Amino acid sequence: MRGTSQASRDAALKAFEPVVVAAGVDAARLAHELYSVVDTLDSSGTLRRTLTDPARPGTDKGTLVSSLFFKLDQRVRNVVEDFASRRWWHEDDLGDALEDAAVEGLLVSAQAVGSLDTVEEELFRVERFLSTEREIYSALDNRSAIPAARKALASTILGSRVSSTTAVLIERACVAPRGRQLVKMIDYFQKAAAARQSKVIADVTTAVELSAEQRDRLAQNLQREFGREILVNVAVDPRVIGGMRVQVEQEVMDGTIVAQLVDVRRRLVG
Repeated sequence: MRGTSQASRDAALKAFEPVVVAAGVDAARLAHELYSVVDTLDSSGTLRRTLTDPARPGTDKGTLVSSLFFKLDQRVRNVVEDFASRRWWHEDDLGDALEDAAVEGLLVSAQAVGSLDTVEEELFRVERFLSTEREIYSALDNRSAIPAARKALASTILGSRVSSTTAVLIERACVAPRGRQLVKMIDYFQKAAAARQSKVIADVTTAVELSAEQRDRLAQNLQREFGREILVNVAVDPRVIGGMRVQVEQEVMDGTIVAQLVDVRRRLVG
């Protein structure tokens, strides 16, 4: 998102936080209703433009939201009104932000029943699986395929092997990607789940797979370095040749051989 939209999204989600936390387990129902609002916005360019029109008074937008979504929970109507009253750089950004609110609702519901750790682990396993099964990933991320077919494929792959929260997140990402890549959406889900528990995800790239012992040792070292609980997310890429690249939030530590070769080449050319 561009600056204006990002600021509006962050402020609206902050205002939504106490509402969704107070909802507890019921936050999942709010999430599904928010998804229905996102789907409505996606199907109507006129509605998107109306609710993101900076020249239209917030009271008018609120009246429109109430009339269109009168069957939804009052808490959902309130949050949609709040999101719509803010300024958006692009009309699609409102839907993106409301979808993020829906994701938070699902994660809060999982946290309320003590299954958020499970959701984190499942998302990690799904991402790892898709990184090795490229044909399946391509089929799920194929925007020209019928959404119902992508949902059916995701449901078949996930089966009963993941929780309902993880299944909804992945299926929504496949059915309504809204211009975003599936792998990036799964990465966002993981980071959002980690953030709800004050954890940080370390994205690690290595030439070979790390053992469980190596992962634990790396996580412990990073935890001492950053003073927060670290979840290690490892991607194997033979192109790095050796060593590893670690990114924690905005900080990058690149100790791969390929990075060292690039540095040597730069020095020789310079």
